[in-house]
Amino acid sequence: MKLKDMKKEELEILSYTDLTEIILKENKKPMNTPSVFKKICELLELSEEEYSEKIGDYYTSLTTDKRFILLDTAEWDLKDKHKVEIVLDEDDEEEIFDEEELEDESEENEEETDESIEITDDEVDLDDDNDLEELSIVKDDELEEDM
Repeated sequence: MKLKDMKKEELEILSYTDLTEIILKENKKPMNTPSVFKKICELLELSEEEYSEKIGDYYTSLTTDKRFILLDTAEWDLKDKHKVEIVLDEDDEEEIFDEEELEDESEENEEETDESIEITDDEVDLDDDNDLEELSIVKDDELEEDM
């Protein structure tokens, strides 16, 4: 359904991001944040004051919504209209290779460490009673005095 055919009550039920999606579909071209939000404010009959108060939150909602993409031109468009291409520099490829090598080395070190450690019963401190003797009880009044 087109925005112009919708009643104000129907528009008020929709979120700002849902309205943005419809506007971008109907407009068929990217739009910047103020233009899109101005159109939403016109549709919902919001005042200039409400526009100023809410545009920051609106921008945040667009950045977190997976349906939209911010283009290099500082305009919003629907993400499904664009393909995302990941381009790796030579430096990036080297970093990935280095990380893989580090992971392999750390796994080898873990295996060596696990095999080389042997703990005997003599080395394990099973006598926890002695530790409690070193503790003392301090009343709240005494703590306040120390401060």
